[in-house]
Amino acid sequence: MTYDLFIGDRLFSSWSLRGWLMLEKFGLSHQSHMIGLYSGTMAADMAPLAPARLVPALRLPDGTVVGESLAMAETLAELNPGAGLWPSDSAARATARWLCSEMTAGFSGLRGECPMQLLHVWQGFSPSQATLTDLDRIETLWAHARAVSGAETGPLFGAYSLADVFYTPVAARIIGYDLPVSDSNRAYCLELLSDPTVRQWRAMGLTVTYDPFPYPQPLEPRAWPVGTATDARPVESGPAENDACPYSGQPVTHFLELDGRRWGFCNAFCRDKTVADPGAWPKFLEMTAGVNQT
Repeated sequence: MTYDLFIGDRLFSSWSLRGWLMLEKFGLSHQSHMIGLYSGTMAADMAPLAPARLVPALRLPDGTVVGESLAMAETLAELNPGAGLWPSDSAARATARWLCSEMTAGFSGLRGECPMQLLHVWQGFSPSQATLTDLDRIETLWAHARAVSGAETGPLFGAYSLADVFYTPVAARIIGYDLPVSDSNRAYCLELLSDPTVRQWRAMGLTVTYDPFPYPQPLEPRAWPVGTATDARPVESGPAENDACPYSGQPVTHFLELDGRRWGFCNAFCRDKTVADPGAWPKFLEMTAGVNQT
């Protein structure tokens, strides 16, 4: 059973990130389809999914289209009861639903003033009182979740759940604008963003460049704090140390250089997502480790 997920630009579409994590983190088979948020094609791209009009949207194997993230979450949980999307404990599950519902309906100050962007951290950003009020509320909700679950660190309800999915883009805003939260909650934000799945989403987003940048700030940026900087770069030709792409198994046609060694991929996207964050891709790391051992 494979779902079709329709998403917007990865660096900026916070709701698309939620939709993707619902499927990716819980091992639900899916295919992603891009909707052009910034190319002017959004209305045409969404037309076959009407009356859905925003990303993400989900098409079920039977052809049913589901819009709105919370409806997608509940539908996936219903169709996949063994996947663990919601906490198993009834009190934790009710609380997780509450947190997700409040997230979808609230925090307009934070969401309006700090659009999600996964490129860098803005230095010297000064949040409004509305955003500070939202941050205080978020910390209150996270504290309540931990009181209910007993989980002092890590996912809010002990095991990763839809609550962590829904708050990952919130974490991206907190880190991306260097917003004031407690040390423990900053650590939770960084943990969410350090998840290999989220790193992969960001790396895929970095394969696209934007000029002008959609959400500029009159501030200096500093590097995104997750993922180790490398000297990886695309190169025009091989030879590569591998004959097959680590992701598809197809013959290599595109190349990157990392630490003075060349590796091959089946297309530019496979290469460029690896250039963006080599450490996010287990199949690439396994390949390079295997070659290093021979």
